Amino acid sequence: MSDEHAPDAESATPTAGRMLAPGGDNSIAVAVGLLGDEWNLWILRHSFEGAKRYSDWMRAGAISHAVLSSRLAALTDAGVFDRLCYQEKPPRYEYRRTTCGQELWSILLSVWSWELQWAPDRGVLPLMRHATCDRHFAPRLECVACGHPAGARDVVAEMGPSGDWSRCVPAASSRRRSSGAARPPRVLPQTMELLGNRWSASMLGAAFFGARRYSDFAERMQASPTIVADRLRTFTELGVLRESPSTERVDRVTYHLTEKGRAFFPVVVSMIAWGKRWFPSPEGSAITFAHTTCGDEFSPRFACSECGQVLEPRTVLVEARAADVHRPGLPSTF
Repeated sequence: MSDEHAPDAESATPTAGRMLAPGGDNSIAVAVGLLGDEWNLWILRHSFEGAKRYSDWMRAGAISHAVLSSRLAALTDAGVFDRLCYQEKPPRYEYRRTTCGQELWSILLSVWSWELQWAPDRGVLPLMRHATCDRHFAPRLECVACGHPAGARDVVAEMGPSGDWSRCVPAASSRRRSSGAARPPRVLPQTMELLGNRWSASMLGAAFFGARRYSDFAERMQASPTIVADRLRTFTELGVLRESPSTERVDRVTYHLTEKGRAFFPVVVSMIAWGKRWFPSPEGSAITFAHTTCGDEFSPRFACSECGQVLEPRTVLVEARAADVHRPGLPSTF
């Protein structure tokens, strides 16, 4: 049954985010669980393009009623959307982004930018233009405290009271997909290789937080040897990690982030910051960041690579390529 024709019911839907249960998934697991789901990203992308009603998403692509209903329910329960009745008989609803949901624009922007630079089929993506300077641009990660640029080598992390690695991996039940299920259009294929699998997301986090040896990854991911080996092979083939001979044993290798891998840092740190803001644990933060340039706590923001002005949703224009001029659904702004 589609949501548009579902029976009305009282709901305790939060307006934005929620406090997590003690001892359970932390903010990292929740953020990755929500944003590492292909259909959730697809729904959010079309939300920023103007989709509000169930029928808007059904027209946008080959998504089943069951998948759309379940994902909209999950995003609403998380406080990303508010579900508002716009028609009483029959009851029908709109899904409006909350403040929590609106803040996802910068994460989607950083994902889009990374794919434009690093994905082999990046030509299928529209370009981004900054209205302030009227130039095509890339979002530049900066520190809110000092305004200086920040990269993976400029930010140090320390796990907090709720930051146990076992609590950072999204629950498997929230990421399950049947083998025959339809898949969303692969607009962001490499991003989904890094985030769309609970073990991939865990490995990516481990790499950014210092894992170098197979044993480091296995300990932090808490996955089977087969899964760890498969993910290491996939990340190496993608060019996100590279192998180097171990200085400890000649029969072993170490793994290091490549330039392509480090370039994904803005996506990771902005996702974690979003989760930390909207899904706190009662025990305290899962992770804290410090900017080595200024020594202050690091909070991310994005600026235009061309003019240096801080980016805002209304100033980011999405510009269709020549071949896509007549394609429907391309947004004019974020």
